[in-house]
Amino acid sequence: MERQVPIPFKCGLANTICDVLNQRPGWTAAKYLSLPNPGHCPRFRGEEWLFNWVTREWIASAFDHFAFRERQIVCHFRNDFELTRKDCLIKNFKKARKAAKNPEDLDFLPPSYVLPAEYHLFVEEFKKYPPDTVWIMKPVSGAQGKGIFLFRKLKEITDWRRKDISAAAETQPYVVQKYVDSPDLIGGKKYDVRLYVLVTSFRPLNAWVHREGFARFSHSRYSMASVEDAYVHLTNVAIAKSAPDFDAERGLKWNLLKWKRYLAAVHGHEKTRKVMEDIGGIIMESLRFVNSTIIQNKHCFELFGYDILVDANLKPWLLEVNASPSLTASSQEDYEMKFRVLNHMLDILDLENRLSGQETKVGGFDLLLRNNEPVFTSATSDPSRKATFFTPSLNIRLGYAIPSIP
Repeated sequence: MERQVPIPFKCGLANTICDVLNQRPGWTAAKYLSLPNPGHCPRFRGEEWLFNWVTREWIASAFDHFAFRERQIVCHFRNDFELTRKDCLIKNFKKARKAAKNPEDLDFLPPSYVLPAEYHLFVEEFKKYPPDTVWIMKPVSGAQGKGIFLFRKLKEITDWRRKDISAAAETQPYVVQKYVDSPDLIGGKKYDVRLYVLVTSFRPLNAWVHREGFARFSHSRYSMASVEDAYVHLTNVAIAKSAPDFDAERGLKWNLLKWKRYLAAVHGHEKTRKVMEDIGGIIMESLRFVNSTIIQNKHCFELFGYDILVDANLKPWLLEVNASPSLTASSQEDYEMKFRVLNHMLDILDLENRLSGQETKVGGFDLLLRNNEPVFTSATSDPSRKATFFTPSLNIRLGYAIPSIP
């Protein structure tokens, strides 16, 4: 039996990904190679690693100067911000919509503008809606709900704009969007859904969606009476933890299986299936409209965190795409879920050379896009739906059980 060569790795974070790498059979922490230079000062000739979970700072400072060796891979594409920065997402969405044969099919972002650059365009849009319409402001590269606020009056945004101009050097751009003010509620609370999408190549476009993820709930029951209350309108765990009456035992997350079962119990299986299919369409189209913009590199892959909001009509909306979704666990269940996602990600990256390359399912991941084209599967084997028995369905199985490994 041929002895497996150890796979050296490096990890820039101390959370779940570090545990996964350390516990993966045949993987070992990389060793530095230090060589003397002519000035007798030690210099590093890189590390003997094949896999590197790098930080965003490394991408910004070192990527362009790094000479990759064969088979070395890192966890970000050079300009992934074209998808993950809110202003770039909006720019690329509008560009794709303008070029689309049927632009009405690209309707998963609400009316959106980048401020201050598009302030006057926003004002024209603002005037088209009733006075009580709610809008939401978000910093283009913010996280954990910081800097987000809701408003109804143009004066509120005008005050922000004056402040922005007077402190332009310190203030980053914001995006403003029409607020989805009729969200689907569970237990009277607003929620959004976090999904994990693995892109192994942008040209050709190859993308996988994991069956696991979670629904995140707001801390307080939903009401439009007070748009200033972040505990009502935002689902970020960091926001909820700051509430005076926050109770960690109460739980502000559901796994996808529980969420899907709830939707099916309340709305029926057919409507629930359509929600999942529509979410798959959002992921697919959002990746397609940046696949010619993001710089392809065979040494790069990326695990994106997609945040989806479902409204009262069961229409999914894309909130944002995260380049560095949190891998820190909030509970044992959360830890085990993230551990599986990351372990299955490594299975797909296949540094062990175990896969044939024809797989459409690996662990909890299902292949959504292969060589730019959607991957389909049979819609159902349910005899009660004979009319649609042969209707193709996207290969996405959110909330389904993960196949056991023999």
